[in-house]
Amino acid sequence: MTLSARDRTELQAVVGSGSYDGSVSSRAQIVLWHDEGYRKTEIATMSGASRPTVDKWLVRYERFGLEGLVSKNSPGGPRQISDEVRAKVLALTRTTPPSALGISHWSSTEMARYIKKTEGVYVSQTWVSRLWRENHLKPWQQGTFKISRDPHFEDKVRDVVGLYLDPPEGEVVVSVDAKSGIQALDRTQPLLPIDFGKTQKRTFDYVRMGTTDLYAAMDVRTGKVIASLSRTHATPDFLRLMKKVVAAYPGEKVHVVLDNASVHLSGDTEEWLAKQGGEVVFHFTPTGASWMNQIEIWNGVIARKLIRCGTFRSVKALDREIEAFVKHWNSDCKPFKWTATAEEIINKVRVITARMDALLRATEIDDVARQAA
Repeated sequence: MTLSARDRTELQAVVGSGSYDGSVSSRAQIVLWHDEGYRKTEIATMSGASRPTVDKWLVRYERFGLEGLVSKNSPGGPRQISDEVRAKVLALTRTTPPSALGISHWSSTEMARYIKKTEGVYVSQTWVSRLWRENHLKPWQQGTFKISRDPHFEDKVRDVVGLYLDPPEGEVVVSVDAKSGIQALDRTQPLLPIDFGKTQKRTFDYVRMGTTDLYAAMDVRTGKVIASLSRTHATPDFLRLMKKVVAAYPGEKVHVVLDNASVHLSGDTEEWLAKQGGEVVFHFTPTGASWMNQIEIWNGVIARKLIRCGTFRSVKALDREIEAFVKHWNSDCKPFKWTATAEEIINKVRVITARMDALLRATEIDDVARQAA
């Protein structure tokens, strides 16, 4: 199904209009996301609907157009709050609150107060919360993102993803990165253990016993991790890991996926790489896209399972715990399953980049208008 410019305009008007209820707007958004290249499983997650529901509305739209997104039967009594007010709340929720309110984001209580003050209409905090749930809005939550502006983004994505999905026969692919500045934190009083109906508790204050850097390389075929610990974050520390990697795969060609950190690009690193006679090949992720490096997933695992909730009386104790974690991991390791193709990643980033550029243009226009006023 391919949408025309007229179709997209019509659907976008439904999404941003109060003329239809939230369910129809959500269905229109599903069709737009599908046209933008999102997979159906992603659309299901973003919309909060099931995969069969996503299929249902895509088929309905393809057969009947916009009319197919409107339910034939609307259960329940007439609305007590007008569509105009509902649309107003939904529109405001997607914007930053006025600076006069002194808040960074909307709460259901603040929204109810603001609507009463500006529209003269009473809506309850519960009503606002329910409206947000119906439309999958969570203004109190905030994620992070980074759009890579690497001029060679697409070539690097195809290179790295190619190694993940179709690694060269008879050759090794490892994902490498450093988790720097891991703190050995000791609590000022003993932990209170977990008990029935009670969580484990630790003191809010702590003593910093020092830091360590964890350099790790993960075999993308097996999930096995090779680690090296260091007190510094310099080229010799990185090369120490690389020497361990080469020693672990004697006589085999090793492809290394890594980011653009300075130690990976230093003169000493280039000199060492040249001495490997082409048996070690570096493949760099795009700048600003370190999420493409699979070792970052493993770094998150060790942070969640050991470091974040751990108590360490010394850096040596922290090192021992990390080494024990790596040994246990390797005793029953499994690789991470990479499923996204290069084209899927590239298309998604193109869509997000277009949105960002449109937002920047709109911001610039608003700034010019304010200056003129």
